[in-house]
Amino acid sequence: MSLFALFYLLFAYLLGSISSAILLCRLLGLPDPRENGSHNPGATNVLRIGGRWAALAVLLFDILKGMLPVWAGYYLGLTQFELGMVALGACLGHIFPIFFQFKGGKGVATAFGAIAPIAWGVAGSMIGTWLLVFLISGYSSLSAVITALAVPFYVWWFKPEFTFPVALVCCLLVYRHHDNIQRLWRGQEDKVWNKLKKK
Repeated sequence: MSLFALFYLLFAYLLGSISSAILLCRLLGLPDPRENGSHNPGATNVLRIGGRWAALAVLLFDILKGMLPVWAGYYLGLTQFELGMVALGACLGHIFPIFFQFKGGKGVATAFGAIAPIAWGVAGSMIGTWLLVFLISGYSSLSAVITALAVPFYVWWFKPEFTFPVALVCCLLVYRHHDNIQRLWRGQEDKVWNKLKKK
């Protein structure tokens, strides 16, 4: 990697480290998402503790902080490998944010934003898979895990040169959902609409 790409990777990590869930909850006077609900500073937990509009704002910000560095990287002349590392850096920032004691969210929205610029076909396939699994099961976590497992195959089909770095991102996502996977296996995971009923 070039020296510029390394500095740009650091920039992507720092941008990813900005936790919109924590900051927005502070601005709106909502409970700290790290200490309430599922204790995860992400859009799904903000939906539970703060409602749909707060969750939508968090979702959009988290997508953009993954998407913008990768998209800009295309125009800055980064190689395909460097772009993949930038995507990984943004996701690592969200999951292990330097500004919040390295305790962040699960990275689903940021990973989607980082991977989507690769190709419209990849973005559409990710959205379609997530929605299909969610509408059938009602589990946001299950939708994220299955989508993460499928995305490397979509990338291999549309843009195979990005398969390795995207696979690294997806492995990270599956790892961050290990608690959810255990709850799903035990039948203890809440469906999204059940979370809203409990609010």
